[in-house]
Amino acid sequence: MTTKSLFMIALFGATGLVAFSQTETRPRIRDLGVEVGILSPGPLNAITDVAGVKVGQTTLVRGDSIRTGVTAILPHGGNLFRERVPGAVFVGNAFGKLAGSTQVNELGEIETPILLTSTLAVPKVADALVSYMLNLKGNESVQSVNPLVGETNDGYLNDIRSRPIGQEDVFAAITNAKEGPVEEGAVGAGTGTVAFGFKGGIGTSSRRLPASLGGYTVGVLVQTNFGGILSIAGAPIAKELGNHYLKDYLEENKGATNRTPEQTADGSIMIVVATDAPLEHRNLSRLAARAMMGLARTGSSGSNGSGDYVIAFSTAPEVRIEADSPLYQPKALLANGSMSPLFEAVIEATEEAIYNSMFRAHDMSGHGHTVKALPLEETIDLLRKHNAIPTK
Repeated sequence: MTTKSLFMIALFGATGLVAFSQTETRPRIRDLGVEVGILSPGPLNAITDVAGVKVGQTTLVRGDSIRTGVTAILPHGGNLFRERVPGAVFVGNAFGKLAGSTQVNELGEIETPILLTSTLAVPKVADALVSYMLNLKGNESVQSVNPLVGETNDGYLNDIRSRPIGQEDVFAAITNAKEGPVEEGAVGAGTGTVAFGFKGGIGTSSRRLPASLGGYTVGVLVQTNFGGILSIAGAPIAKELGNHYLKDYLEENKGATNRTPEQTADGSIMIVVATDAPLEHRNLSRLAARAMMGLARTGSSGSNGSGDYVIAFSTAPEVRIEADSPLYQPKALLANGSMSPLFEAVIEATEEAIYNSMFRAHDMSGHGHTVKALPLEETIDLLRKHNAIPTK
């Protein structure tokens, strides 16, 4: 952890002493000793553990009401239109606006960076992404581009109707994308989001299979803005904190009058899955579907008003798709029977990425509202109570 972040946590033995400093960092969940699942993360525990993947973010915090941004995920640093990657989109619940998804599933390939943003910004961001792609060297004769842009609705903290995101913000997210650590919490497309009634945001995690299973890496990045009954590593956090959208309904002689707007089952999540395993569209679709199981482990029930989407792609060089080639001949593909460990990897990485999006987020005020971050001391006490944090 760095001295430039917001909180630092010190854990001392079995006594459960927790010390916080307001000048230090809020932790990722693994910093607390919580190990989600059984597989090991990559060195960064981020989507960028998949070699070649880059992430860039533009965060807009202006005045009292602008709390939004753009997050860009680049499968590789070259011209994606000319050197495409196999891809797939899985729809858990389609209450959302995912531009470009139908062509991805029809052709099984992704030809632009993947951008995440605010709901009403999707058309503007997609238009900017088209401009970016048309301006790339080698694309001078291109007349059709399929921009892939996902969203969640940040209108509680952000003046969403003002649609402040411009072309320069989109270009900055793409051109500043880099390998290495990924900033999490209230940044980029997660600047104004809310998850389980607490501050949501951008989160990431990864899993690396042992060499005996191929040594492949699966990385996940999420934009969390959904509801449900929060559970962390099996601990019933929302129930014990008394903070969930059904609380007032379940209490005798009470209606829902005390429920705050951010305590709702509705909302959305965008999940981006990268892997270096040599997979084509069909098995990427199967991999993407398993990410929803990681989402379910956190307490989401895929509500009526939730847009739950997964975009998956493979970076393996042997499955790249050359735009001008009349033939597509991948050298080797992972067999169906080898997929199960990757399924486990994406479930675990999705679950942990969601937790990181909340643990790393901080309190946010905007558009006349305030959303508190997940309370660290109370949450850590509950994780220890339910043996999710090992005692020393």
